[in-house]
Formats: sequence, C-alpha cells, structure tokens
Amino acid sequence: MSQKVEKPVLSGQRIKTRKRDEKERYDPVGFRDAIIAGLDKCSNDFEAISRYLDSAGNKLDYRRYGECLFDILIAGGILVPGGTLSQEGEGPCKTDACIFNTPDDINLEIMKNWEQVFIKLMRRYKYLEKLFQDEIKKILMFVKYFAPVDRKKLSVMVSLWVSNASVPFSAVLVLNNSHLVKDHLALDFLIEVFKWWSQDKGVSSLHSAIKKSNIESHLLSFVPDSKQSHAYFRTAFQENGLEEILKLYNDQHQLQAKKELQVMLADGLAEGKAQREIIVELKEFSAKENIQDHETVCIIWTTVMDIPEWNKKEELVTDQAVRHLKQYTTLFSAFTQSTRSELSLLLKVQEFCYANMTFMRAFQKIIMLYYKTDVISEQVILKWYKQDYNVKGKMMFVDQMKNFVEWLQNAEEESDSDASSE
Repeated sequence: MSQKVEKPVLSGQRIKTRKRDEKERYDPVGFRDAIIAGLDKCSNDFEAISRYLDSAGNKLDYRRYGECLFDILIAGGILVPGGTLSQEGEGPCKTDACIFNTPDDINLEIMKNWEQVFIKLMRRYKYLEKLFQDEIKKILMFVKYFAPVDRKKLSVMVSLWVSNASVPFSAVLVLNNSHLVKDHLALDFLIEVFKWWSQDKGVSSLHSAIKKSNIESHLLSFVPDSKQSHAYFRTAFQENGLEEILKLYNDQHQLQAKKELQVMLADGLAEGKAQREIIVELKEFSAKENIQDHETVCIIWTTVMDIPEWNKKEELVTDQAVRHLKQYTTLFSAFTQSTRSELSLLLKVQEFCYANMTFMRAFQKIIMLYYKTDVISEQVILKWYKQDYNVKGKMMFVDQMKNFVEWLQNAEEESDSDASSE
C-alpha cells in the first residue's frame, strides 16, 4: 500500500504580502489632524470649506473615517463617550470651523450655510449619506453632555436636516431614553426642533411631516409620567406657537386613554363586577381624561359586543343579540343622559349592523330594546329617522323602523290632541 510522501518545506521561508493586500493602520487622529489643518485654512468661508472637503475626499478615506469627519464638522473634533472631544495626538484637537462654533445668538442664515456644506459633501460622496444618518443618532445620544447653547445649535441643524430629507424624522426617537426623558432634555430638544422648523418652513409643513412620519404616535413617550410633566408639555408647546402640534399630542393622549378605558371595562365585565361599580369607575376615569359620555357609550357598545361568540345564522342572531344587550341596559343608560350620547349610540348600532351582515335585520329589535329600557328616547329615534346622519344602510334600516316610527308619531299626535282638549 502506497503512502503519501510529504513535500519538503524550506525552513525560514518568508511569504511576501502584496502591497495592495496590506491593511492600512486605523488612524482617526491622523485623519482628524489632516481635516482640521485644511478647515483652519478656510477661515469660516463656506465656499472654501466645501471646495476643501470636495478635494480632500480624493486623498483622505471618507468611507473609513466618515464618523470622525461628521464629528469634526459638528463639534469641532472627535467625540468620545461622554460627549467630550478626544485629546489624543500632538496637533490641535479642535477646529473653529464647525457648527458648535457658530454665534450663540442663532443666525439662521449661517446655519443654512452649514446645511449646504453637508448637502454638497453628501451629493459628492453618496456613500456618506447612510454614515451621516447613523452619526446623527449617535450625536443625539450625547445631548445631555453638550452645553445648552450647543444643544440649541444642534436642534436647529436637525430641523434643517430632517426637513431636507438628509436625516429621517424617526432619528429623533433615539432621544426616547429614560435618562433624557426624565430630565425633560428629550422633550426640550424636540420642542426646539419643532420651533425652528415652524419658524423656517411654517407650522403646516411641520404638521404634515409629523403625520407622514407617524411621529405623533411617539409624542407621549417624550413626556415623563406625571401630571406636572403633561402640564409642562402643553405650556412649552403653547409658548412656542405650536398649538397645532399640541393638538396632535392631545389626540394621541385621548386615543391612549380610550384604550385604557376599554381595557378597564372589559376586565370589570370579565371579573363579574356589579354594573354600578363599573359605572362609577368609568365615570371617574372619563372625567380625569376628559372623555365625553358620547365617546364612552360607543366604547361600551364595542366592548359588550366583543364578549359573545355570535351565531352565524341571521334568523338566530337577532334574539341572541337582544338577550345579550338586555343584561347591560343599566350600563348603557348611565352614559346616554344627553341627546348627543343617545344619537352616538344609535349611529354606532347602525354602523355595526351594516358592517356585520348577519346583524342587518337585528337593527330594529336592538333599537326597540333601547327604547323600552329608556336608553334611547323617541325624540332621538325620530330625529335619526328624518335626518341623514349616516347613509350606510340607512334606507334598509329606515324601512325596518317605518312601522315603529309611524306608531311613535301617532302616539305623539294623540298625546298632543289629548293635551289640547284638556
């Protein structure tokens, strides 16, 4: 059987690495020194800064040191954990040609000149766009350590970068950090961004951008969980002319409160609590969160109708619905003490019956139940019958209610004639 013969190896053999395969040592300090030297020669001439950055990219490795480059342009040097500048190296560790060295009394024209520097740089070197977005998220985490005046300058630039789409609006969500939220730093910074955007492009543009990026659904997370903080939030927005954005916050707060109310109700019903006890809890919560009765009664309807497993047969589901709803007439009645609440409930029933085909013929029976148990009055039923509040399925439901409405009208006429004869 033949055996493999090992090939002889020369001792002391050296393998030469090709020059193109040699890895250059990572040297952010050397990169910083080169950039600072170039920027310092520009003397805050924005055209000169742009020309220098354009040409320097041919010699310096922006792809590798992009984070350092943006640190220098924003803060003047390389940022290290804690938001301070690195002091490594023998050369100057900071340049005056940076955003943080702009006048403390904000000059929007100067800030827009800096905006153009970044736009031109990233237009020339497209690969820097993603690096820049990641860099902004990192820098926003350092806002706690920056001087208040530097935080303000950064907020102006963030408003400009987000509005020109250099940075996504969602980048500000990194501020949703427990330490920044607790100290109101996150909220203060966000308000500054909103304020400068509103001042530059108008509140309508800001409102549209917030809606488009779904930022309004995150506004609550910037507010520490206390009444004082909510009051602070509202006052700060009003003082900065951001009432329209405050409305978004209030709407979101209301939406969250309504969800909590629905959970409270569902839990109370599941635990078998007495309806009187549930009514007291709902009224206290609604008063605290400014939820009106006409809104609460619709939440009650949705919650109550979610409880059973409904029969699939149209001829059986009507009786099932009436039996089920009869148990909760006390609960409904507690929140239908006004015409608006009664009408809201009636329209909610109409909407439900139209959206769920098996309930199409149950509408009249449900309204009759509510009439007999004083949940909905005859005045509201007649008002609904005569006026077009919701056209969905209206003709069919009007047809169902025709005989009952005629009976109500005749009874009303007889009552009027009896009163006049007396």
